[in-house]
Amino acid sequence: MDEFMLIFRHEDGSKVASPEQIQVWMEQTMDWLGGIAAQNKLVNQGNGLSFDASRVVKHGNVVINGPFGDIKETIGGYVILRAASLEEAVDFAKGSPVLQGEGNSVEVRKILRH
Repeated sequence: MDEFMLIFRHEDGSKVASPEQIQVWMEQTMDWLGGIAAQNKLVNQGNGLSFDASRVVKHGNVVINGPFGDIKETIGGYVILRAASLEEAVDFAKGSPVLQGEGNSVEVRKILRH
């Protein structure tokens, strides 16, 4: 079994859902995570990532306000899970409620251990 990180990307981070829609998505996300945990494959349910309290440090210690200056795409959070293969991790990703948002995506990456 390998571990994979599912990274939730939002095509346009400036769009804000209503509190009611966020509540629905959170319930769906908890159900989705519960299904993965029931298979003993949830390693870390991760966290959401703040859009406001963020900075990017570039080469030469240049600090800019957030990663959103020239692009709209944002990373909204992540989950770490255990899967037998990349294909199984992708199958878990396909069930993410994040994909209900137009333009959203889930990036799946195997975690390398050193």
